[in-house]
Amino acid sequence: MDQCAERVVHNSTVIQETVGNFTSRLSVLGIEVGELPEKWDVVTRKSTDTSYTNLVRLIVIDEIHLLHDDCDPVLESVIARTVRRMEQTGDYVRLVGLSATLPNYEDVATFLRVDTKKGLFYFDASYQPCGLQQQFIGITEKKAIKRYQVTNEVCYEKVLDYAGKNQTLVFVHSRKETAKTAKYLRDTAMETETITQFVKPEGATREILTEEANNVKDPNLRDLLPFGFAIHHAGMSREDRALVADLFGDGHVQVLICTATLAWGVNLPAHTVIIKGTQIDNPEMGRWTELSSQDVLQMLGRAEGIIITNHSELQYYWSLLNQQLPIENNLNAEIVLRTVRNRDEACSDLGILICAYVRMLKSPGLYGVGVDFSDESDSGLIQKRADIIHSAAVILGRIASHYYVTYTLMQVYNQHLRPTMSMLELFRVFALSLEFNPAFVLTSLQVRQEEKMELAKLQERVPIQVMERVEEPAAKINVLLQAYISQLKLDGKWY
Repeated sequence: MDQCAERVVHNSTVIQETVGNFTSRLSVLGIEVGELPEKWDVVTRKSTDTSYTNLVRLIVIDEIHLLHDDCDPVLESVIARTVRRMEQTGDYVRLVGLSATLPNYEDVATFLRVDTKKGLFYFDASYQPCGLQQQFIGITEKKAIKRYQVTNEVCYEKVLDYAGKNQTLVFVHSRKETAKTAKYLRDTAMETETITQFVKPEGATREILTEEANNVKDPNLRDLLPFGFAIHHAGMSREDRALVADLFGDGHVQVLICTATLAWGVNLPAHTVIIKGTQIDNPEMGRWTELSSQDVLQMLGRAEGIIITNHSELQYYWSLLNQQLPIENNLNAEIVLRTVRNRDEACSDLGILICAYVRMLKSPGLYGVGVDFSDESDSGLIQKRADIIHSAAVILGRIASHYYVTYTLMQVYNQHLRPTMSMLELFRVFALSLEFNPAFVLTSLQVRQEEKMELAKLQERVPIQVMERVEEPAAKINVLLQAYISQLKLDGKWY
């Protein structure tokens, strides 16, 4: 093949699952399947790296409803860049958007430049092989500990309802919680003498699960498998995750407790899905927040759904699942690439390529604008767009775009980097800068209590002295960076 097709997915775990799936299916045709070491957004930002990007003739964007998510500027930029390149070069690239949870599909089709008469396909609930029922359970307890206990009890009751009859997926919202919930369900079943409903002691399934348990690396999974329970999260090895998926797909595992990664990456058949709690810890905001509507719809889109949430949130989730809230909605990279060549094109991109613009055309009242806002002869609007573009592509902007650095990090580097710096100073600047990066905040940048002892040991072994105290996030980044470069062994559980 002298041309390429590409599927855009949103995290590394999903990429691994997709590559494995496509490889097994396409290898018989002699088609090779690979994965990029960096995001497609990064690759297409680098204007010199065009040799193989020019070969791409098909881009499939999976889970396109993520336009509504925090990463939507990236998705919008990739689409806008592709459309602009087609207009400039005349090289046709087919864009395909896929989603199982997209209420305002017509708006997204307009954004993708789809001919709605022959290129838009919508499959309603009648295409489901069986009707999907929904249950909403509201917990009224105010105290966190008591609410957690009640949530566990309700979850067990619902799991028991289907035990021995149908398989169940239970979604929780942290890796540690998968094992905690699975062990609670297993232990409760043993105490109430209902464990035989999950796995028959004399059946072949028990023998298979016991044998496979001896081959897994995760100690929690090894402990749970013989009883018909399993866990699945991104912190497990690929082999363990694949084994769990196979055992569940073959019907040997009765109850699978997992994180949202499974909903986005692996399509496992299940009769019932339980979402155990709807609040997640958001380190960036410093508080607990509700699951995104896309996460909830993705989890429940595959089976009969049961949502266990706070009583105050019942109305919101009922509205979400019965009315489906529409999705609403980096010009710097486009200017640097010169896909936007002048002010007129930039103003056009700001007004046409952005998905939110499509929504405003349809629902102006929702965005608090007047009915005449769509008048493109508005001189104030045109001047505002031009002003935004006027000084965008400076040298720092070009560097930031080329190396995929956020403007906050670029500001830190610009302030602290000097022509002559020692290795110690460079490591300190790098560690400091990551504190301003939301991507690192979301991965728990703060030093946990259980990490301090291991960090202190590593701090004594790294080749370059770390000036900050071990409790400081900058010290954690510095130590881990040096440990990785020096290939130091980590004894603790770093996930």
